[in-house]
Amino acid sequence: MGVTVIPRTLRYPPDYPNAKAEEKGIDVALAIDFVAYAIDGLCDVGVIVSSDTDLRPALEYVSRKCSHQCTPEVAAWRSSSARSRLSIKGANVWCHWLYETDYTTVHDPTDYNL
Repeated sequence: MGVTVIPRTLRYPPDYPNAKAEEKGIDVALAIDFVAYAIDGLCDVGVIVSSDTDLRPALEYVSRKCSHQCTPEVAAWRSSSARSRLSIKGANVWCHWLYETDYTTVHDPTDYNL
């Protein structure tokens, strides 16, 4: 299927660059795609690559309602400073731990700015 880049506008706070810019809406788009692909049977395994707890409801829904046709999994960075992963209480969701060597292997230096 490949990759589809969904660009979102950055929002700059009044005290930028002291406060970082925020990208809005991408977590909702990811959650919708994750659930829709599972419901429509477009994937055997769906992997959320994020530790953002806002995505937990999508993971819970696919685990509870669609796991017979799409196995939900997660991926997260593993380092001395990053050790959290997305999980569901009472469910055993597989986690693909990613290390710096994984990032180096798949790093895409392409500038996708429009």
